[in-house]
Amino acid sequence: MDGNGRWAKERGRPRLFGHRAGTENVRRVIERFGDYGVKFLTLFAFSTENWDRPRYEVRGLMSLLSRFLKRETKHLHENGIRLLHLGDLSPLSPRLQQEVRDAIELTRDNRRMTLSIAFNYGGRAEIVEAVRRIVDEGVPASEIDEQTISSRLLTEGLPDPDLIIRTAGEMRLSNFLLWQGAYAEFCFTPVYWPDFDIKHVDEALLAFSLRTRRFGGLPLHEVDGPAGNGHENGRNPAERSAASNGFRA
Repeated sequence: MDGNGRWAKERGRPRLFGHRAGTENVRRVIERFGDYGVKFLTLFAFSTENWDRPRYEVRGLMSLLSRFLKRETKHLHENGIRLLHLGDLSPLSPRLQQEVRDAIELTRDNRRMTLSIAFNYGGRAEIVEAVRRIVDEGVPASEIDEQTISSRLLTEGLPDPDLIIRTAGEMRLSNFLLWQGAYAEFCFTPVYWPDFDIKHVDEALLAFSLRTRRFGGLPLHEVDGPAGNGHENGRNPAERSAASNGFRA
């Protein structure tokens, strides 16, 4: 959700004006992904590094989260969308923490889509906390594998993303889903978030649909000889294909 501040600056307005415009854009983007049957969507709204921004801007972003929850939670619930939070709530005000928890509780049984809001989220911090949990639980080193870590991340129970879209011309992850995004496809667009609309969702999903996902191996149609290689750590192409469990953004 990048480019709010630059969008506002180009219009001679303060940065918070751009952030407000960005929140107005969220509903139409969610609904368009829902039109395609996307089951899991994550919006990166506030990173752990964003605390370094000016105090007035941070305060404004907290107010916008509260405003978004008050305005959109009922609509999300009525449309069968479950809301989750990724990140650390503890630095937020007690009132805002409760608003987040109330929205999560209201929508907890919805199944049409799961919308995760990454707010005060950082991928490195998430991994560090997972490692701390493993140590605290006394898990033997010989028993630690990828699942050991995945099951202790904030996204436990959610599928890894298939596609990560970054707006405003930025071409980096910026500490977002570092573990989970290992095999995600990327879409970078120069469009600022407030202008990112149905047309751009369509373009991103079309581009994704034209890509071949190899996950380190080869699809069956690119294999020259027998599909299996006999290696005990390998999976054949059919198994790699079966391992994909549907589209996530």
